[in-house]
Amino acid sequence: MKGRRTERDAYPIRQLAVGATPSRAVIGLEAEFNLFINGRRRRPEKIFGDPSRLVRRRMIPRTGKSFQLPAGGAIYFDTGVIEVATPIIELERGCCYRATRLLWEQIRYLRRELDHWAERHKCHCTLQGFSTHYNFSFPSTRKSQLRNATKLAYLLAHILPVPVILLATNRQSSAVGVRPRGNRIEVTVDFTPDPALMLATCAFIAGAIETVLRWEDFRLRQLGRHGLPRIARFGLRKHSSRRGWRVTPDSLGRNPFTSDLNESVWKLRDRRRLSLRAIAAETLRPFRQRIRQISDPSTLKHIAAVFDGDARSLLDFENRPDVYDDVGHGIDWGRRRMRRWPRSKYEKVIHRVIAREPMRIGQKRYQVDRMNGWYEIDFREMGTKRRRTFNLDELVRLAVARKPAAAAPRKRKDSKKRRTKAKVDRLLRRR
Repeated sequence: MKGRRTERDAYPIRQLAVGATPSRAVIGLEAEFNLFINGRRRRPEKIFGDPSRLVRRRMIPRTGKSFQLPAGGAIYFDTGVIEVATPIIELERGCCYRATRLLWEQIRYLRRELDHWAERHKCHCTLQGFSTHYNFSFPSTRKSQLRNATKLAYLLAHILPVPVILLATNRQSSAVGVRPRGNRIEVTVDFTPDPALMLATCAFIAGAIETVLRWEDFRLRQLGRHGLPRIARFGLRKHSSRRGWRVTPDSLGRNPFTSDLNESVWKLRDRRRLSLRAIAAETLRPFRQRIRQISDPSTLKHIAAVFDGDARSLLDFENRPDVYDDVGHGIDWGRRRMRRWPRSKYEKVIHRVIAREPMRIGQKRYQVDRMNGWYEIDFREMGTKRRRTFNLDELVRLAVARKPAAAAPRKRKDSKKRRTKAKVDRLLRRR
């Protein structure tokens, strides 16, 4: 991530680490953008003040300075960038597609609001892709000294960098990071302007994390037990935030972002020399089954094709593609054929909340007041104005309970009345 600013612990999704959290695993994506007006980089805080002065529709406030976008996610101005984030998605089959689709829906909505603002102010606005964050939370089960978020993040920092470099970075990238954040893991990397490659990146990271969570412990010896390649010269750098690690060009002895992907110049601990593509392909093997289970065969096939050189990586371009500098115009979501997954239960609840539909619970009606983090929502009783908080799982259960039963078939007319009418008709015809 070229010219990356100092990381903070103030991302909206950080709220998963405090307060109420779901008992099941969830994922969420974030993307950050630099704002350019008439070719000059500007701080969104100075131009708009807060997101409510950019987005035309009234938005539901969230904890902190973020707002709930009408498209389902959140928008946030932070240290000179515009950040959009998805709501949390249940980690289940199809979740990676859902999360990627949701992120691009937020980007498209932001892009349209910027276009409208630019037209009113007679200027030209562009969004320059800056970074993407892949967040994966997990229930606190089987936690021990050898099985905790810090150990997990350190182990993943030895597994994820090479595959993620091929799937998500470009020739000007500078780092891939892994950070422990309470009960979740955050993987930080450059923004990926190709939705299909972003989906592949999300699926690989999710499949790897889900697989590693099933290992006996999170010590580095697990790499050898599962046949994962290890580059001989491998030095992690401290993340620019307070916790976490990064792989940078000087971590591996040479710059992986500018090297030939097909040249076998990377010496491994077992004394072999492999290319970056070959290392990524070997790294994929232990995770193929789980990637297929939580995504689909076509996404797994795309990942393997990138590692084999049969599908493009952004590193195949000599320079960083121009699409990085104008994100949101002409989104190429359909470039690869992939399965379209329906919205998850959490998504459906969130969209109903955003629509500000009153909810009847028992004999009372409630109106949404604000988003309390990513898992809880504050409501006001419409009569007494008292506040009550519900989490997403409670709202999902309520929505299922309120589904109307199948419409009963219409009652047929009384058979005696039908016979009487038929008899009268026959008598009239005889006359």
